[in-house]
Amino acid sequence: MWWFWDISRVESMETASGFQMKFRTTGDQIEIYQDQKWQPFFVKGVNLGASLPGHYPGELPIKKEDYLRWFAMIDEMGANVIRVYTIHPPEFYEALVSYNHKKEGAPLYFMQGIWSPEELLIEKKDAYLPEIREAFRHEIQDAVGVVYGDITLPEKQGKASGKYRANAGPYLIGWHTGTEWDPVMVQNTNKLHAKSASYQGVHFRTTDKSTAFETWLTEMVDTVAQEESKHGWQHPMTFTNWVTTDPLSHPGEPIYQEDLVSVDPTHIQVASWDAGYFASYHVYPYYPDFFRHDPALQQMKNDAGEIDTYKAYLRQLKAYHKDMPIMVTEFGVPASWGTAHLGNLGRDQGGHTEKEQGEINAALMREIGEEGYAGGIVFAWQDEWFKKTWNTMRFELPEDRRSFWINVLTNESLFGLLGMYPNKDGVLNIDGDRSDWDKMQPEEKQRLDLAVPGFEEIWMAHDEGYVYLMAQLDHSFDSEKEKLYFGVDTTPGGNRHAPELGGVTLDEGLETLISLGKDEESEISIASNYDFHTRLYGKAYGMLPVKEEEMRDDSGVFKPWKLAVGLEMEPPDSKKYYPMEEVGVGKLARGTTDSEDASYNSMAAWQVKGKVVEMRVPWMLLGFTDPSSLAVMSYQGEGKTFKTATTKGIRILPWFVDRAKAQTTSLPQESAPFRVSELPIYSWPTWEQVRYHERKKQSYSILQKTYRDMKPSILQK
Repeated sequence: MWWFWDISRVESMETASGFQMKFRTTGDQIEIYQDQKWQPFFVKGVNLGASLPGHYPGELPIKKEDYLRWFAMIDEMGANVIRVYTIHPPEFYEALVSYNHKKEGAPLYFMQGIWSPEELLIEKKDAYLPEIREAFRHEIQDAVGVVYGDITLPEKQGKASGKYRANAGPYLIGWHTGTEWDPVMVQNTNKLHAKSASYQGVHFRTTDKSTAFETWLTEMVDTVAQEESKHGWQHPMTFTNWVTTDPLSHPGEPIYQEDLVSVDPTHIQVASWDAGYFASYHVYPYYPDFFRHDPALQQMKNDAGEIDTYKAYLRQLKAYHKDMPIMVTEFGVPASWGTAHLGNLGRDQGGHTEKEQGEINAALMREIGEEGYAGGIVFAWQDEWFKKTWNTMRFELPEDRRSFWINVLTNESLFGLLGMYPNKDGVLNIDGDRSDWDKMQPEEKQRLDLAVPGFEEIWMAHDEGYVYLMAQLDHSFDSEKEKLYFGVDTTPGGNRHAPELGGVTLDEGLETLISLGKDEESEISIASNYDFHTRLYGKAYGMLPVKEEEMRDDSGVFKPWKLAVGLEMEPPDSKKYYPMEEVGVGKLARGTTDSEDASYNSMAAWQVKGKVVEMRVPWMLLGFTDPSSLAVMSYQGEGKTFKTATTKGIRILPWFVDRAKAQTTSLPQESAPFRVSELPIYSWPTWEQVRYHERKKQSYSILQKTYRDMKPSILQK
């Protein structure tokens, strides 16, 4: 069969002890054996996840043809290494071997991660428990067998399984053991096993400075080496680490837990492993908070003359790990509407267009190279819809349906360079041109039977990410002379009057209000007593001021849509008092979503040309907690948990406000309430299957230029 091809095609050297080596560490570099000599190899990599839209990683939905297509794009981008966190299905290894076997020139290498029993470690807070140790050892044995195509894994919930027969070992650059370590678990393990701080293994050993947790970790790394040596190969070893458990001191870090304990790579030594050992860290520019607060990082400027705390941190970390290679195995920012943390130089966790994502990722990668690192591996290759983020996860209900829709407020879902777009992307371009609506199949759209002055037609549609609306007016829209409003009703309750309505009252309230006008005015706001953000952080946690009159039904107040980016902190949890931080996410950018247009803006929400107004709004901004099951946030529920209701659909109430007259021009000025309850409902069936398509984001080509321009590996000649 094809996977028994001649692995001698991959040039390697044989050590004095009879092992094959393709990569090794020397000084502070990774080296590759090529053209019968050792030469420097700089890693330009990408992290590859295990899920597709509509699925969770444990379902392992990625097929061989997907991997082959992706490998070609990753290769084209200029990357030379793919990192996977855990065991992938047999198709991954088969596809990699097949791709490299047919490929001209340099192969595409990979770094194999070995997943630690993360949940058990966090729950039990003791790495030495037999059940944890054995589970990790078993995972190590499986991972090595998988890479060398010498194992059959039985079916197990949430795990890859099947016959592994493709020997991908010759394309391995190194082993990446474990996951980000919980600091409380590390500290507790150190306390419980203080007398166990020594391990002298076959290939790796501790130093006299090693802690109990580092000793346990040394044993695990040594286990990987012992297992691999059975296959006659050696590859460089590392373990997963992150800024939270780095060996540096961060006096400017507000939260004690983020600088609680160290896991120090220099406390593990090679006893007998010619391929060597290197340090690796996940380093993002916005987390932890000391990237903004620590004065020790605010002394360095980048080439543009700006204070650059990321570059300063990289330099400090590199200086600590002298004489050993160090790699950033995760870095990057997402192209999302939502934001979860703020960073120096605007390098926030979210709130970026695809273009901005590419520019920031490219800048971070260049700094990694400039500071003498052995490489950088961007996070991540593809968008993953199932991901959750701390500041939106309480609002995504039911939790087990996250993979059925893409919440663009959840930044974790949108780190990819390969976008996974909902099904109307590219079908309905927001550009002020109605022709794509006219071409759409009748079952994919709905005309609202509305008789409102100023509006000739209103159409609606939706997909897994957005609600779409197209309005044909009876006149050309001029944002200098008028504002255009769309009130949205999804569930009983809300504002039946508001300043924006002039003197008009309604028989049924509005949950959200869309305002279109000048750039700074265009936004979506939320009824004050419906506002999830204030209900959670104001009423439940007491971190925000709450006006009781705004918590009443029909308050008449619409509040800006906000997300938390930092919780209120005070001693003893933090070193001093820090107020809560929040950002607005309701601003609606005017632009085009046509990816073929030079002015494409991945965060564009609306556009108008003449009489045609087009718009798309993310589901959560309309109060949806899961559009696939018609679930919206309820007004009910107190405390830190929320309740949902099932909606019949969306009612839209449109009107104009004349700026000169300061009054509505399309709603009847009469004493009786306007009957919102009789407006047509835009409705749709629930869904269990998703439709999506993949497309390279703008960030792909920007990072591609950086990857290709950076110090090339010897294999890319």
